[in-house]
Amino acid sequence: MADQDVDRTLTLLWRRVLGTPQGSRGPKQRVSVDDVIRAAIQVADDGGLAAFSLRKVADRLGLKLMSIYTYVPGRAELIGLMVDEVMGERELPPHSGDLRQRLHSVARHQWDEAHRHPWLLQVDNSRPWIGPNGSDRYEWQLAAIEDAGFTDLEMDQVVTLISGFTASAARASIEARHAVASSGITDAQWWEINAPILERVMPPDAYPISSRVGTAAGQEYNAIGDPHRSFLFGLDRIIDGLQRLLER
Repeated sequence: MADQDVDRTLTLLWRRVLGTPQGSRGPKQRVSVDDVIRAAIQVADDGGLAAFSLRKVADRLGLKLMSIYTYVPGRAELIGLMVDEVMGERELPPHSGDLRQRLHSVARHQWDEAHRHPWLLQVDNSRPWIGPNGSDRYEWQLAAIEDAGFTDLEMDQVVTLISGFTASAARASIEARHAVASSGITDAQWWEINAPILERVMPPDAYPISSRVGTAAGQEYNAIGDPHRSFLFGLDRIIDGLQRLLER
């Protein structure tokens, strides 16, 4: 990536602070950078990132493909702008309660965001763009644990741990919903179809533990699994471990 593209993208990310960059030549732009980002988010919401393209964004706006490059350097940079934009969709709530309540709030905020925009889970975050909403988010996440007793390095690790776990749990939840939507049948219906053969090849006496546990889980969930319950269970176990760390 060229240095000028990095500079341009950072300027676009912070456009509400620095002012939207304007080209010195060419016709007057028909839409704004904000319009392009909003249209791109809609395209990603509709089809995910695998099918996301600048051409589809241009088509949604009624523009020619090449005109998109007068607004953003390219596809990857536009995705970075989209990520930061959706991070600012919901107000960050003030923190209250104990450590468990605060971390639940942090995780729930990300969980809800991922379900509104599943494509967020397809973004490569190994080297994220640093924008205003992402910066506000990180400050807010750290503020949730500021007085808990963690070192500065541990604070960063806690945020990374909670964020990574929540993303993984949200992905499982979204994939479960997609399986129902794409197949047209519920988990209970799927089991009803497959149970006769599975019962023949997996008799309870051959798999006594999994048979017992699977039956209990199936009766409780009426589904293959309960992603939301698994999310809450795992989150609480992580917080249990963090509290033990603080006690030590």
